[in-house]
Amino acid sequence: MSKQPRLTVGLLFGGRSAEHDVSRASAANVLRALDPEKYDVVLIGLTKDGSWLLCDAGNGGGTGAVALTIPEDAARLALLPGGKGQLLQLAEGAQQAVPRVDVIFPVLHGPNGEDGTVQGALELADVPYVGSSVMGSAAAMDKDVAKRLMRDAGLPIVPFVTLTADAPLDYAAAVRAVGSADLFVKPANLGSSVGISRAGSAEEFAQSCALAFRYDRKILVERCIDRAREIECSVLEDDKGHVRASPLGEIVPADKHGFYSYEAKYTDAKGASLVIPADVSPEQMRRFQALAIETFRVLGCGGLARVDFFLAGEEIFVNEVNTLPGFTSISMYPKLWEASGVSQSELMDILIAHALARHARRQHSIDRGA
Repeated sequence: MSKQPRLTVGLLFGGRSAEHDVSRASAANVLRALDPEKYDVVLIGLTKDGSWLLCDAGNGGGTGAVALTIPEDAARLALLPGGKGQLLQLAEGAQQAVPRVDVIFPVLHGPNGEDGTVQGALELADVPYVGSSVMGSAAAMDKDVAKRLMRDAGLPIVPFVTLTADAPLDYAAAVRAVGSADLFVKPANLGSSVGISRAGSAEEFAQSCALAFRYDRKILVERCIDRAREIECSVLEDDKGHVRASPLGEIVPADKHGFYSYEAKYTDAKGASLVIPADVSPEQMRRFQALAIETFRVLGCGGLARVDFFLAGEEIFVNEVNTLPGFTSISMYPKLWEASGVSQSELMDILIAHALARHARRQHSIDRGA
């Protein structure tokens, strides 16, 4: 049997969102998981001002790093529209071709990365990429849009109300809207628990809204589900379009955090415990997995997603969907697949195969329609 040709993977990381540092940590772990016998890697760092920089020519650099770095003096890059993965190195008065990438792996979290913007650029460049398409990325990223779609599909969600900077609500009105005096306030378009806080009074509500509006012009106010357990499920789509759900994991925040905050996730080594598998009944596990796959399909996701739930007694609520979930060494998405026997290296192979197959199907459709 002939050996499969090596593929060149363009690894995008960093980005302009508040989750820039999380992305750099995720990318370091993805880099370690990519089998050097199968893949060459071009590291492309996205700075906070939006520049694309060539950070490394292969996967020999940074393999032991906790987080990948983006050198300020690195060469600037551009992705050629219609170039089928051709990167250009930008220099004074000249453009130099960089080795073509066969597939892009966007390890980006939050706005300008996970929300369909980068996916649109990759579509224009006619290059395969890992993860959801433009529509699925955008729908899942905007918690307001995602919850409306889930509600219309009959999926169980927590009561919520949406506020904008030019149409705010006072605490009393928010309480009436969601039916609770205990509220969570969060930006509509961020992840990693950035900008989220809990409010139980008019003063706390004003402070929570001010915090959330620092990150987005649209925010969500949700009913706090008292003593809810946080259950997570990873979803994976292969190159044949088969979608499956992982075993379940549970996040147990330390008492001092109260909920799974950014600090509990990334800056406090003892901020939370990850329990895998989650302690639920077989019937509940099947219900969670079925809801995870249904949510994945309702939002038009592709390739991968992590679906987060609340469990209150016997009642299940879909909380949110991450189409480019964290891939750090402590992140739930890869850990759940490892628990089911899929190594991180195998996970990379499946995601890249899905990206290539989807792109081939899209090209076939375009060719037939020409």
